[in-house]
Amino acid sequence: MLPNLVDAAEGETVSLIPLSKAALDGWRAAATPARRAWAEANGFAAESGRILALPGEGGRVDAILVGIESAADAWAFAGLPTSLPVGAYALDDSAEPATATAAAFGWALGGYHYGRYKGPERVSAKLVWPKAADRAAVERAASATTLVRDLVNTPANDLGPAELAAAAEALAKEFGARFGVITGDELLTRNYPLIHAVGRASSRAPRLIDIEWGDPSAPKVTLVGKGVVFDSGGLDLKDSGNMLLMKKDMGGAAHALGVARMVMMAQLPVRLRVLVPAVENAVSGDAFRPMDVYRSRKGLTVEIGNTDAEGRLVLCDALEEASSEKPEIIVDFATLTGAARVALGTDVPAMFSNDDATADALAAASRRVEDPLWRLPLWQPYNRLLKSGIADINNAPDTRFGGAIIAALFLERFVAPGVPWVHIDLYAWNGADRPGRPKGGEAMTMRAVYALLEERFGGRR
Repeated sequence: MLPNLVDAAEGETVSLIPLSKAALDGWRAAATPARRAWAEANGFAAESGRILALPGEGGRVDAILVGIESAADAWAFAGLPTSLPVGAYALDDSAEPATATAAAFGWALGGYHYGRYKGPERVSAKLVWPKAADRAAVERAASATTLVRDLVNTPANDLGPAELAAAAEALAKEFGARFGVITGDELLTRNYPLIHAVGRASSRAPRLIDIEWGDPSAPKVTLVGKGVVFDSGGLDLKDSGNMLLMKKDMGGAAHALGVARMVMMAQLPVRLRVLVPAVENAVSGDAFRPMDVYRSRKGLTVEIGNTDAEGRLVLCDALEEASSEKPEIIVDFATLTGAARVALGTDVPAMFSNDDATADALAAASRRVEDPLWRLPLWQPYNRLLKSGIADINNAPDTRFGGAIIAALFLERFVAPGVPWVHIDLYAWNGADRPGRPKGGEAMTMRAVYALLEERFGGRR
């Protein structure tokens, strides 16, 4: 499943010795005088990702020291598949299980390449599966991350609403899940008016993707993902700079499918549902307009303050449907606001929740698996900013402040009272190459959300 990890090497392997700063003195004390002197001469201080080859007889490399920040420091290993000479490597048997798992996961991500249009620049070095690694966990997280990255990296000409639906259908078939899709004008017949309004201007029909998996009597978990395959901004047209990356505006959908993949691979005892409103926000004579008013699936009337705030419109119809079943948790993922990026930067997604216990548990899971997010408040006094003079609510009030909070408050109106809900506003993109994190689509918070679901529901049978 992961091409740069192998069960056994054909020839000799080079040993990788992970060392934290705290463990460095112990290694020095146990090392041979020659190894100790070599490490000191080369200034090896066990910084994360720093490596040092230890020479052996005949000019061969005897072993490689790898600096790690913590036991779960996957990124320390992520640069090695493409920086070390092609060959086979094996983690030292002294590595604890958390480090073995992190090494395998980092190695898997370090070998990632989006190859639909262009081959890799070099062959990745191989890692023999560490014996102590949680192989199932690595395969879940790495394959789901690959799914997210591949979907986000695919340009909009090759990933429209239909192609996104096809990717979801392929995932459903792989795990025997039920797949359904509501397309075009049927969205009006079935009462998803805002999904239809946003997507109707495109020559590629809007649709609502619906996956169901698991025992119907099990606890209900529902994932919702924003699937705007390209966002021109609509009639409130984006400028070229802000439009450039808008193929990634379906990143929320990719994350919902990625978490679903992890849940189904693990066979978590839940009844999983995934809802993805898939649209292209285009410009045509049939485009929805500023100051139009639409009645949502919930019945609330929505005045359009800005056609470039389309993500919350397609999500609100999906959240209303998600809430109708009263699941034990709803998690939605969306590349929703620039305001969240201004507040937290591109690496740290914003998390909102109507349930403190759920938010606290997710924050703890985030720290545990080193998959960052940060909670922002659903500051209720800002609801006054969503008021409309002619409708129940405005999708984008005229203010430059608190944009991520205001968007989350808009979505909260469509979540049923008493249903624990998490909204994650993320970037889904790496702006520059880093070890294991090439420029392009990225999975964020996915491992943290899965860890929460596993902790909360994994023990139920």
